[in-house]
Amino acid sequence: MLAKLTIQSKKSGIEITVDTAQQETSLPTGSPFADWKEARRFAGPLPFTFTYNAPRKEVLIIEGVRENWTPRPVHVTKHAIGFIKNMQLPGIILANAFMIENIPYYWKKGKIDKWMH
Repeated sequence: MLAKLTIQSKKSGIEITVDTAQQETSLPTGSPFADWKEARRFAGPLPFTFTYNAPRKEVLIIEGVRENWTPRPVHVTKHAIGFIKNMQLPGIILANAFMIENIPYYWKKGKIDKWMH
């Protein structure tokens, strides 16, 4: 198992480093979650992705089917996310971090719905 994993994109202004060797880790300081179990409820896969065609007033809905979704808490040693920093919101903190690996998935055929509002 890796001891350190860094993910970065200069174009996106993202740099995240995690210590993957730690089997047990605490929630980040100031996290709004009481424990990892509570935080895990917010680390689920999003089953659908959408795109909106404004001229036709249609929404394309595509369902992703995933298996073996088992997020593992990891200790973040460094994090910088450009678009969040650029928003200049006061009080932004890291609430949790999970690692998810080897996820078999596929996309179902998309469905088009008319946008009603």
